[in-house]
Amino acid sequence: MLTVHENGVPLNISYADLMKYHGPGFPGGVAHAYCAMQQALAVLGEVERREVAVRTAFPGPGGRDAIEMTLRAVTGDRFTVDSELAATSRGTTLARYVWEFGYRGRTVRVQLRDAGFVTDEFIALGAKTGRTSEDEARLTVLKQEMAERLLNAAVGEVYEEVAATL
Repeated sequence: MLTVHENGVPLNISYADLMKYHGPGFPGGVAHAYCAMQQALAVLGEVERREVAVRTAFPGPGGRDAIEMTLRAVTGDRFTVDSELAATSRGTTLARYVWEFGYRGRTVRVQLRDAGFVTDEFIALGAKTGRTSEDEARLTVLKQEMAERLLNAAVGEVYEEVAATL
């Protein structure tokens, strides 16, 4: 459960809530944003949701929708997809799973741990042009499996803090 505040009132937001907002398309992207926010909030503590700025190398719609529902950062113009943030030295599979959260002068950057949460097969199939119906079916399975791996791990096991200004 994610807890953020709006005008001092706590709002509890679950992964299921985020999926209702996003729809069925990208459960893995929703799960990545959910896990990244869990790790960031563990460092930042209590936050007013409409004051958190997010910068990420992750361009997916599931991540964007999860950030929007939780933090209202997209409509508040506090959400940026920045390819410069990618950790390219970590390879294609891990490079884009980097998130930076800023709140009241404090910043925390988190990245996906190299623990098999994202598979090379998923990255390759997601990037493939001209996917067949069989490819699409396989990609749907891979998205769901990835989401389950992410959500079944404890906070801190999925994303790790790599930089912070507190």
